[in-house]
Amino acid sequence: MATCSHASGHLGRIMLVPFLIMLREGIEAALIVGIIASYLRQTGRGQWMPAVWIGVFLAVALSLLVGAGLEVMSREFPQKQQELFEAIVGLAAVVMLSAMVLWMRKMARSIKHDLHASLEAALAGSRHQAWALIGMVFFAVAREGLETVFFLLAVFQQSSGAAAPLGALLGLVAAVLVGLALYSGSLRLNLGQFFRWTGLFILVVAAGILANAVQALHEAGVWNLLQGVVFDTSHVLPADGPTGSVLAGMFGYQDTPTVSTLGAYLLYLTAALVLFFWPASANPTSSNTAHRQGPA
Repeated sequence: MATCSHASGHLGRIMLVPFLIMLREGIEAALIVGIIASYLRQTGRGQWMPAVWIGVFLAVALSLLVGAGLEVMSREFPQKQQELFEAIVGLAAVVMLSAMVLWMRKMARSIKHDLHASLEAALAGSRHQAWALIGMVFFAVAREGLETVFFLLAVFQQSSGAAAPLGALLGLVAAVLVGLALYSGSLRLNLGQFFRWTGLFILVVAAGILANAVQALHEAGVWNLLQGVVFDTSHVLPADGPTGSVLAGMFGYQDTPTVSTLGAYLLYLTAALVLFFWPASANPTSSNTAHRQGPA
């Protein structure tokens, strides 16, 4: 009985990272679609909603195709090329997710106004309005989808088994339910606090992905500098043990980190946290808009 409980707790912790990633990204995408749908309804343009759903469908389809294509490609590579591919995916995930977290922190107050302005621009012309609206929604949702694809691929490479994909699926389902509840008004959620804490969590996870990407570059023969081992905790907390594998899957834990992997982890995390907590510069236009419309 104790073994079963321990195993279920182990799987639950492995599922946590992809669950939270998909939940956050899904809610962000749902908010974008919800703001667009509400604005169209409030301005008497509900007839344009089919174009919105076409844009959403195309964005989701693109994200799935990119994810499936990258996964198939990685299986065809020899060992060293696989390591290089994993490093590239990890680095891309770190860059995209870091930019997303910092952008969302800066633009959260004005995103509603910006989407309304983009909608008006898309529907201002007398011709090709449907295509302009489809394109606007497509690019807004596809950005979230591609960020999620790269981040989840990087996380899946650090975990084995079906726990991580299952966590991502549950996160997606939860995000859809939360998005519908927010749109209908049946759920009130402090989105500022939600994005703040999940953003912090993502930055910590991204630091571990970066460390693993540096290690993969070394195993691919691309990076061979600063390979001295800083410390060895393999006899206390082995990375392939029950707890170590959970920490490795969640935060990129290594029991024998090198100078390059530990240095990359600490440098990135320090810089990311400084930027995350740095006071946002006052933007008079955004402040006035936020004051008139309320928080997005």
